[in-house]
Amino acid sequence: MSAIDDLKSTMARLRGPGGCPWDREQDHRSIAYCLIEECAELLDTIDRQDMEHMREELGDVLLQVVFHSRMAEEAGHFDFEAVAAEINEKLVRRHPHVFGDTDLKDSAAVLAQWDKIKAGEKKAGAPRPEKGSLFKERPRSLPALLYAANVVKEMDKQGVSWPAEPAVQGERIDALGADLGEETAGARLFELAAACRRRGIDPESALRRYAGRVVNGVDAEAVSSP
Repeated sequence: MSAIDDLKSTMARLRGPGGCPWDREQDHRSIAYCLIEECAELLDTIDRQDMEHMREELGDVLLQVVFHSRMAEEAGHFDFEAVAAEINEKLVRRHPHVFGDTDLKDSAAVLAQWDKIKAGEKKAGAPRPEKGSLFKERPRSLPALLYAANVVKEMDKQGVSWPAEPAVQGERIDALGADLGEETAGARLFELAAACRRRGIDPESALRRYAGRVVNGVDAEAVSSP
């Protein structure tokens, strides 16, 4: 047996009759927080380039995949093999320049093709954008900073800008990013978080609400444009 087969067998035993009482009591929602914690711990090892502990944390994240897959299998929905098969098929489908006869020369072309293929896929059960929206629906649990960055990414792709004073907004962003590096960006974000803390502002909520207003404003502008 492979190591992954051993892991699946271990999880089946933990969940089965005579297994671990705690593991048997869990459901998808009850262990959702574990996935968040394990991903955070993995990210910490990546930041520190701690390869020994990264291996351990990758295993902890893999455990969450196996755990959820086992529970889904018990309920008759899908199993780990189906999860692995689906992501493998997706990778092959979205890389025709590797597994097909498409010829792409650089990363920009690869990303453009990826987005085109992804847009044409019908994802059963995936969140759908509201009718008339230029933006795809994003998970509500996505951190506000990632949410805002994704909103800007999509706006840049579609060539749209803030409906209110777009020139001014663009100039401010260009000025902020003129000499921006990772260290400077981290320092500015930390200072802003500290300032929010001292003014009693929740930076997550503030950024999420502002990004939401941007999305609504861009959509409203698109609807009103001839």
